[in-house]
Amino acid sequence: MRLDFQRILPKDPTRYSGYRAIRVILAIFLIAVVGRSTIHLVASDGGANSIAGIDVSVAGGDNIIAIFHQWGATQLLLALFLVLLFFRYPGLTPLILLSLAMDPVLRAIAGQFKSVTAEGTPPGESLNWVAFYFISALFIASLAEKSSKKE
Repeated sequence: MRLDFQRILPKDPTRYSGYRAIRVILAIFLIAVVGRSTIHLVASDGGANSIAGIDVSVAGGDNIIAIFHQWGATQLLLALFLVLLFFRYPGLTPLILLSLAMDPVLRAIAGQFKSVTAEGTPPGESLNWVAFYFISALFIASLAEKSSKKE
């Protein structure tokens, strides 16, 4: 398998010449990302307690909720931007996957500065590395050149 790293920033971003299944899986993943972001934005507690298990009944709990709402807004903005790129510039599929693969890495780094105290393991933390490996595999596959069929 030969990888073409020039596909990350292709000369013609309007064309994707990779495997169609990668775009289908990416579309499903983007729907999940938009959903996750929307939940953080609109949930009454921003998902801080109901999803992440963070005690918001403490002093400053309203600030925790506000930060989760703001986090959802920022996530949604990025997600919608990636959806726009997905549809308008299919050739940027590898770049979209690369940016999504960096998200769990950066969250893991951020978690090393100060860990979150929660009643249980938040879904984002438990799925962090699963998402990383899955999206990284898609990213590598998106760089692979299709083998030409010999006639």
